[in-house]
Amino acid sequence: MPLLGESEARPYHVHAAVTDSPFVMISDHAGRAVPERLGDLGLPVDEWDRHIAYDIGIREVGRHLQQALGCLLVEQVYSRLVIDCNRAAGHPTSIPPVSDGAPVPGNQGLSAVERRQREEAILHAYHDEIERHLARRKPETTLFVSLHSFTPAMQDGRRRPWDIGLLHDHDPHSARLMRTLLEEEGGLHVGDNQPYVLNSQNEYSGPYHAGRRNLPALEIEIRQDLISDEVGQKLWAERLARLLPRFWERRKEMA
Repeated sequence: MPLLGESEARPYHVHAAVTDSPFVMISDHAGRAVPERLGDLGLPVDEWDRHIAYDIGIREVGRHLQQALGCLLVEQVYSRLVIDCNRAAGHPTSIPPVSDGAPVPGNQGLSAVERRQREEAILHAYHDEIERHLARRKPETTLFVSLHSFTPAMQDGRRRPWDIGLLHDHDPHSARLMRTLLEEEGGLHVGDNQPYVLNSQNEYSGPYHAGRRNLPALEIEIRQDLISDEVGQKLWAERLARLLPRFWERRKEMA
């Protein structure tokens, strides 16, 4: 049986570009849907409101930002607990048996067939859709923007002080330029490869889509308590909608 029934959502939601924009935005952890066949994965209801299930606030930020810029946005619809679309197939944290201290019974003891079902129905389908859009574009007129949010503290109590983090691997130049623009705003604590280090071992989307094409790229991480309500979501979307075009113009001037 296929993992997704005919009436269930596709693994991606595409917000089409309405302008000739350089920005291609993706949101790997926007959704928290679960295929009907998988039920609740054995998790209590309150766990689905935690950061382990999705990137809190980033779907709304992304949608406000897409409307402001008129660019393409591809969102992943299913929960990162079903399969994490920012991990390569077979990665140890791709289908986590435990996430930030919470056991996920529905992810434990999976067969190779069960893992492959999730990979084919969700992971590969989502990334194939992104590939279809990138294949139509010229690399020199494209900025790949990956949108994420991060929890202020993990279950172990470790605090994360950054308001926003810029992750980078093949393109540190773009991260440095965007950091300068953010710091010019004043009052922002900007992380450099914080709260995570971006590389092809830890992540998938950026290296796979942007790294192997050598596309200019930004991976943006916003702290979740800053975008947990509509006021914060709009504020950050407005800030990024103001800074991203400025970033692109400066980058072209410096090329």
